Amino acid sequence: MIHYITSTGVGNAWVGNELMALADRGIPFRLHSLHKPTATFFKSEQVKQIAEQTNYIYPLGVWRVLTSLLLAPFIFPRYFFPALWNSFFGRKESFSIRLKSILHFCVSCVWARSLRKQPVSHIHSQWINSCGTVGMYAAWLLKKPFSFTGHAADLFRERCALKDKIKRAEFIVCISSFHRDFYLSEGADPGQLIISYCGIDTGMFSPSPTSDAGAETSDKTPIRLLSAARLVDKKGFKYLISACKSLADQGIDFSCIIAGDGPLLNELEYQIQQLHLGGRVTLTGRPILQEDIPSFMRRGDIYCLPCVWAEDGDVDGLPQMLMEAMACGVPVVSTRLVGIPDLIVEGETGLLAAPNNTQDLANQLRQLIEDSPLRSRLAINGRQQVENLFDLATCLDTLFDRFTQSIQTYSSETNSLKKTNAKGISQ
Repeated sequence: MIHYITSTGVGNAWVGNELMALADRGIPFRLHSLHKPTATFFKSEQVKQIAEQTNYIYPLGVWRVLTSLLLAPFIFPRYFFPALWNSFFGRKESFSIRLKSILHFCVSCVWARSLRKQPVSHIHSQWINSCGTVGMYAAWLLKKPFSFTGHAADLFRERCALKDKIKRAEFIVCISSFHRDFYLSEGADPGQLIISYCGIDTGMFSPSPTSDAGAETSDKTPIRLLSAARLVDKKGFKYLISACKSLADQGIDFSCIIAGDGPLLNELEYQIQQLHLGGRVTLTGRPILQEDIPSFMRRGDIYCLPCVWAEDGDVDGLPQMLMEAMACGVPVVSTRLVGIPDLIVEGETGLLAAPNNTQDLANQLRQLIEDSPLRSRLAINGRQQVENLFDLATCLDTLFDRFTQSIQTYSSETNSLKKTNAKGISQ
């Protein structure tokens, strides 16, 4: 069985998508999470069932932690002290990260102790921040293979003991060519790295049968710009709103809807008010459930997500919402950042602007607004790009093959041990 560990369970859309694909392949797994999610973004009964069966590690009682620490040297005699030593003296980014590693080692003792009597063929961390630390040490104690998928904030803003984790990982999932180059720069062996794109179920996201992304719009029908995501710095919404101001000043007729909620809602509403865009730009203030995304996308002519590096170091790895827009036949505009160029090939499957550059973003949007044949071509090519490289039916094949190998190895070792024990008893 594959044991996944995450920070917030199925509170992230990608975790739900990947685990549903895992279940569809018939690969046995169990989801563990440090915390319960505050919200989920699915109506799916399958995701609801996964959430109900998730093992939530926190909160942990002090006595449970102390008991596990006292017992761990006897339960895991060969691996406890090397792992403990690493938590104190391994390669850490700072003193505070070292303290967190020691804390997470203690948590891993509790979790590993609970897994001893379960079939564990492999431990995989989806994200490589704190949950990855717990996953690494638990796999070490249990002498099980460990792997991880890194995304964005976990590799930069929340990075912790990354070099230790790279060294301990049997393999590392790269969600873009950017990520592969990044891990190589951090000392990974090329043989550890597999590219396995985050993907979507393209069957759920199809173009509207009555829509035409390249159709000319009448004077009474302005171009409809769409965007959707959590309202946080890394999504770059302030640049989109400023670009809308530039388009309005140029006399371009358009409307823009930004869906989502988050901490920047009031700030973005104030920006819209200050720029006198109240009749042009609308914030919904509500997130979109996964199952409602196709109907939202079909309301628009262009989807824009101008991602940036946030001041706190957060960044998007490869936004799923861009894939969903492209799968719905909506031409997209984004920025040259992290893994996005793997999805959006400039001028072929979408348009890219420089991050943090309002004027470049406005220029790309204007080009797409004014060129209906380009919109049509990008819509068709974008859909094909997602089908070819980012469809869940195929994009996770390499990862799932590795999981299958781990399960087969575990089964062979278990059967061999049973035969050895049976032979010993018979003698």
